[in-house]
Amino acid sequence: MLNFSNLTVRLGGRTILDRVSAALPPKSKVGLIGRNGAGKSTLMKVMIGQLEPDDGDLDKPKGLRVGYIAQEAPSGTTTPIEAVLAADVERAALLIEAETVEDPDRMGEIYDRLEAIDAYTAPSRASTILVGLGFDEEMQGRPLDSYSGGWKMRVALASLLFSNPDLLLLDEPSNHLDLEATLWLENFLKDYPGMIVVISHERDLLNNVVDHILHLEGGKTTLYAGGYDSFERQRAERAAQLAAAKANQDAQRAKLQDYIARNSARASTAKQAQSRQKMLAKMQPIAALAEDPSLSFDFPDPDELRPPLITLDLASVGYGDTPILQRLNLRIDPDDRLALLGRNGNGKTTLARLLAAQLKPMDGAMASSGKMRVGYFTQYQVEELDRDDTPLEHMTRIMQGMTPAAVRAQLGRFGFSGDRATQKVGKLSGGERARLALALITRDAPHMLILDEPTNHLDVDAREALVQALNGYKGTVVIVSHDRHMIELTADRLVLVDGGTAKEFAGSLEDYTDLILGKAPKGEGGKGAGKKDKKAAAQAREKAQALRNSVKAMEQKIATLGARLSEIDRALFDPKTATPADSKRTTTELMKLRADVEKERDAIEAEWLEASEALEQAA
Repeated sequence: MLNFSNLTVRLGGRTILDRVSAALPPKSKVGLIGRNGAGKSTLMKVMIGQLEPDDGDLDKPKGLRVGYIAQEAPSGTTTPIEAVLAADVERAALLIEAETVEDPDRMGEIYDRLEAIDAYTAPSRASTILVGLGFDEEMQGRPLDSYSGGWKMRVALASLLFSNPDLLLLDEPSNHLDLEATLWLENFLKDYPGMIVVISHERDLLNNVVDHILHLEGGKTTLYAGGYDSFERQRAERAAQLAAAKANQDAQRAKLQDYIARNSARASTAKQAQSRQKMLAKMQPIAALAEDPSLSFDFPDPDELRPPLITLDLASVGYGDTPILQRLNLRIDPDDRLALLGRNGNGKTTLARLLAAQLKPMDGAMASSGKMRVGYFTQYQVEELDRDDTPLEHMTRIMQGMTPAAVRAQLGRFGFSGDRATQKVGKLSGGERARLALALITRDAPHMLILDEPTNHLDVDAREALVQALNGYKGTVVIVSHDRHMIELTADRLVLVDGGTAKEFAGSLEDYTDLILGKAPKGEGGKGAGKKDKKAAAQAREKAQALRNSVKAMEQKIATLGARLSEIDRALFDPKTATPADSKRTTTELMKLRADVEKERDAIEAEWLEASEALEQAA
């Protein structure tokens, strides 16, 4: 069991964790979640021991072996398989000692211990982990310095998994992985024998692996049983309870204030008024759950173009004289939603760059609409933003010649309104920088959006907002992502990039998952085999978007009616604060009005519940 009580951490004069307490059950698998900047990594550093809290206690069993990924990726001439095997420090030390030891008794102890820790199957186990993370046999024998930073981090992850600690701490483990490696990791973690605490924004991983959610918000933590979907339901219930409690407290506060105002001056009731004044002073305000308006963003819709947008006919593409993909036959129309599948290194980004006209075909033919505008998003664009400039300066520069109002409007679509537009990029979170990059590439309402791993810096709520924005967008979408939730909700067609070419995958994402995990024969789509009906998928997406819009409108209406009830309550209990219209109404009129508003709210809440259930089924 891992317990922490009243943990407080301050960094740079700001309180990051504020008297945080939780008791994590033994052998549990805990998803540590929260908005970007909430303090998740800070809390994990306290668990690791890298950061000393300013106050509070962290209790963990004596001798607990804690494993986490070091900040620096491994490098040098060491090979991936050697680096992973070295992670088992005890095994490595015993093997070295066995080469020089002369005492027969000690020699026996060494071999007994090697057998106990299953040392002789270690190379096979290490290789299995590396294969799962994308390293074939040839790649396992190459020096680490021949790999990019992302692949080196995979070796670091493999080393951590191989070391088999009692407490496994993972901070966004899938960020450097493709979909195939993410699926393997998820299945590995399901069967992991020790305790896990994982920071992740992957909804599927949080649903399929963890059994508890530790939610960090406002410097506080709340522990929920179950996966992410269960957490969302419990949080919604808690939000409703908080809203009801806040409404009741506001009404009670208004009654107390009214009594104090009417009775403080009278000698006969002054004592009672003072008592209520103390009661009012002790009443702790209930804060409603905060909503972030910047989470709601949308893409500008393009003007219509006749199909097809792009046609590839036996096209080849690559770099220099070396083709990466050949025999490409593909047609993309204005209403298409494609997801490119395949392991990293197979050519997904190369195909995306061809579609974005950043690469020209080396052979074959590629035809595209001359009027087509393309918005192409990559992680490089996020990293290359000028940290000393503001979102407003970035957008003004790229929308040269446009009016300040048009520039502000485009920024506002992505949550950069008011002071947010003039904040230095260097002070923005990774998710905010990703949203700025999306705002920049869509400033001219592109007909096609090509998004290469758009969710890497986004938290769960921001990812959901992106899904809704894509489903409301009227153009074509091409996605490269390891986020299954996003692919399932936005893509109608799956294109598998493998074996030096790209072909339609005849089946669903579930079929592809089964194929990767060895549950379906290669080349077969499984039970869902057969191309999806694009028209039906588009209609389903439009229906889901209509339901989302309806739910959102009803939520706004419920909030408006709730505010109106508060106004009526103030008029009833504290006439001095009543609105001009309510101050002219009698108590009887106000009571009748309140009943009518409450009845209307209850009716809309019933409709909202029905629409929310329909939306959940559609998703």
